[in-house]
Amino acid sequence: MTYKQIINKSIKACDSAGVYSGFARFLMVELLREKDMELYDVLDEVCDPDIAKDYEAKMARILNDEPMGYVLGYSWFYNYKIMVNENVLIPREETEELVGEILMAIDERYYNPVIIDVATGSGAIAIALASEVLSTVYATDISKEALEVAQENAHINNARVTFYEGDMLEPAIEQGLEVDVLVCNPPYIKNTEHIQHSVLTHEPHVALFGGEDGLYFYRKVFENAHKMIKPNGMMAFEIGFDIGEAVCNLAKESFPNAQVELKQDLNGLDRMVFVFLGV
Repeated sequence: MTYKQIINKSIKACDSAGVYSGFARFLMVELLREKDMELYDVLDEVCDPDIAKDYEAKMARILNDEPMGYVLGYSWFYNYKIMVNENVLIPREETEELVGEILMAIDERYYNPVIIDVATGSGAIAIALASEVLSTVYATDISKEALEVAQENAHINNARVTFYEGDMLEPAIEQGLEVDVLVCNPPYIKNTEHIQHSVLTHEPHVALFGGEDGLYFYRKVFENAHKMIKPNGMMAFEIGFDIGEAVCNLAKESFPNAQVELKQDLNGLDRMVFVFLGV
């Protein structure tokens, strides 16, 4: 069969299984990319047997509701290749929006800021910021296994990030760090919230759930941020779409003189909270 025929066969299988059919083409594009090939150039050619075998095996996992990132072993985030496995979440498009907003805010407020990414997971945010800003970047995570993935990703992308193992801000405070920009995309799904089956089955629960109200980790950050954030510092958080007002209230309680902004994603959902000190 040609590449086109194999893809079309998988599109039909996706439709029958209730799986997004775009995965069929995307998977082939990625497998060919790994071999420096372009799908458009070979679409009507007979598919290489090894590629066909690999494609069909991976497609079977996708049809079994396994996330694409875990099937491939990596995901693209802000044009950086981020390796992922069962120890880290797959970076989301919404988080790319957070990085974009952070970069714009940094450009307006700082020159060569010191940045920390708290609960870094795969390291995607820290790596993107370190690569785009060329600044001093630190990152923390409580999971040793997640940090191993993050360190590999920093190496792959030639990003200079210093990683610390520990709970949220604790290792950074112990190191006596003082930062201009604190970024955090913590677990924020409520313990009682219904989530997509593929996410619940395959992604690490420690990186998903944020307590009964989804605010547990935000409280931990706000309770301790004053120990390391500079007087004119900035904090940026990704949030669940339904906890924006609650996170803003937490920020105002801890930093009553700060400017707190709730921002929406491209779908119009509350997705980010920014806290500007010294304004």
